[in-house]
Amino acid sequence: MGAFSFTKSERLLRRADFEKLSRHGERIENEHFIIVYSRNGFGKLRLGVTASKRVGPAVTRNRVKRLVREHFRLHRVLFAESYDVNVIAKDGTSDLSSRQIRGTLEAIVRDILRDCKHEAVSAGTH
Repeated sequence: MGAFSFTKSERLLRRADFEKLSRHGERIENEHFIIVYSRNGFGKLRLGVTASKRVGPAVTRNRVKRLVREHFRLHRVLFAESYDVNVIAKDGTSDLSSRQIRGTLEAIVRDILRDCKHEAVSAGTH
């Protein structure tokens, strides 16, 4: 697989992983997405994407999930540490264009990275 591939081991797939993340993870929310993230011990970014039926029909939900996975696949090198991240699409996300979804996700990734750097500085690791 290429350097930009997104393998199964880099996805959150088990219900237990999602539940653990929702109980212990940090949360960032904006108008279209809720992001729950936490450090993991796996040495890589693992991503989960959740889109309920409120987002729209299956075709629409799959489009949103595909765009989210693509964004994180291309930007995972920004995450110096290993994290579990769950991106939850809110109602109305399906009305956004691809460009709007990318812009929203870029702002969220910046917030996560800012928070991660703050966490590392306060812990004395950087």
